[in-house]
Amino acid sequence: MRTKIVAGNWKMNNDKNESKALIKHLKKALKNEPLENTRVIVAPTFVNLSSSIKTAKDSKVEVVAQNMHQAKNGAYTGEISAQMLKAIGIKTVILGHSERRTYFNETDASLAEKVDAVLENNLETIFCFGELLEDRKSDTHFAVVESQLKNALFHLEADAWKSVVLAYEPVWAIGTGETASAEQAQEMHAYIRSIIEKQYNKEVADAVSILYGGSVKPANAKEIFSKPDVDGGLIGGAALNVADFTGIINAI
Repeated sequence: MRTKIVAGNWKMNNDKNESKALIKHLKKALKNEPLENTRVIVAPTFVNLSSSIKTAKDSKVEVVAQNMHQAKNGAYTGEISAQMLKAIGIKTVILGHSERRTYFNETDASLAEKVDAVLENNLETIFCFGELLEDRKSDTHFAVVESQLKNALFHLEADAWKSVVLAYEPVWAIGTGETASAEQAQEMHAYIRSIIEKQYNKEVADAVSILYGGSVKPANAKEIFSKPDVDGGLIGGAALNVADFTGIINAI
């Protein structure tokens, strides 16, 4: 059975005290929840990772990083390495988020290097990808998604996929006024699983958790999570509110 995951990407939000308070409220809200086969993840900003890890200790909340540089060390001002993250207890790193691709020019090639660095350091990645509005309108969305996966991940050996979680982001449906349906989410998730099976095998495809990152809220979470190939969500704005985030968790 694939692991269900609800991951909150806090982006550039919450200072140290706000991060600690949110995790404390989340710990309390989840204390008596069974969460069978379900992971609850939060991704604070870099400067709040250490304090967040301490706050989340002995709870059902995992703390992960939002990004990582591919080099071991060197003259990369402002960047963070795998070893730095491991030293404070980080085990999972989000890579390839649509905002990183758009605002910081991350490419499939650079992300392939980051994925390799994550795996070489025995970390796990939540790998993000997805098509833009123009891709969807030109009916090239399947080709775009397949290309992103092939270029960044399909050089991996089958066994490496045990440390990969996928997060599909329909960028065209985030803040554009366009709406993605649960059926559209399922259609793409099923397609993603099919190309992984084609490249590797059914065992690898069936085992990988694929999260949906298209504006999940408590009101639509249950319908989206009910789809057979949707294994949870990568949550943005709703993850900053305990009531909304726990509502999404309960939906899974």
